[in-house]
Amino acid sequence: PMCYHRFLLALRLLNGLGIEDQPEFCYGVHKDIIFRDFRNKTVIYKPNDAYLYLIDFFDVFFHGDYRKLNKFFSKKDFKEANKIFDDRINNRDEHFQYLLTDEKEFMLFKYDEKIHVAFIKENYALCNANRENITDLELLLGLCKLFARIYFPEIKLKLIPNDCVEIKTIIPKEALQKISPTEPTEEDSKRDKYIWNVFPSELDTLSQFSKEINIYLDKKKNLAIRLHIGIESEGILNQSKRMLLRYRDLRLIFNILYRLYNDFYILHI
Repeated sequence: PMCYHRFLLALRLLNGLGIEDQPEFCYGVHKDIIFRDFRNKTVIYKPNDAYLYLIDFFDVFFHGDYRKLNKFFSKKDFKEANKIFDDRINNRDEHFQYLLTDEKEFMLFKYDEKIHVAFIKENYALCNANRENITDLELLLGLCKLFARIYFPEIKLKLIPNDCVEIKTIIPKEALQKISPTEPTEEDSKRDKYIWNVFPSELDTLSQFSKEINIYLDKKKNLAIRLHIGIESEGILNQSKRMLLRYRDLRLIFNILYRLYNDFYILHI
C-alpha cells in the first residue's frame, strides 16, 4: 500500500505477470481510482500513466459490454468491437473517439483531453497517458492520425518505415500576404503578433521534438512546414542525449499545429 501511485502494480504487469499475481486489495483500489477519475469523482491521486489488464480497462470504461469486448479483442474481431463503440457514441451519448492502428497492434481512445492506449497483443491498457514514452512507430502514427482526424484533417501524414512520421502543414500564401512586414504595434492583429513574437519560439519547440524540420515556400508560394517526428526526440535545452518521445511531448506538438491550422489555414480554405 505504500508504493507511490501503485507503481509496483505496473512493474508486475509490464513484466508479464497475470492478474492472479497482483495483490488483490492494491489492484482493486488502483482500478477503483481510475474508475472514479473517469467519472470525475474525488480521488486520492491522479491516475496518470496507470496500467490495467485489458478486461479491467473495458470494465472501467465500457461497463456492461466488457465481457463481449474482451472476447472480441482476444479473437481480434475488431469489426464486432467497433459496433459496440459506435453504438455507445451514436446511441448512448458517450463522448469519445477511437482508432485501431494499421497493424492492429494498438487501439487508441480519446476522452476529452485524456488518451488511453490498449496494447492488444500484450493484453493491457495504459490509462491517462502522459509522461510515459511512445516506444513504437505504429503507435506514434496512430496517435497522429487520431489527432489529425479530430483537429486538423487537411494536415498530411506519412510513415517513413523504421524511422519517423512525417507531418506537413502550410500557412497559405493569402494568409502570409496579410501579415505585417514590420514588427506589430498594439493595434495590429493577433495573427501578426503571433508570427512575430510567438511563432519563432514555437518553431524552436518543434525542433526539440523533431528529428528534422524543414520550412520552405512550396510551388504555390505557401509557407510549408514539414516535421519528421520519431520515437526519439532531440532532447530539451540542447541536451546532447536523445530522449524518448513522451505522450505529453506529442500533445505539445499537436497544440502548436492546431493553433497554426485554426489561425491561418482554416480561414483560407
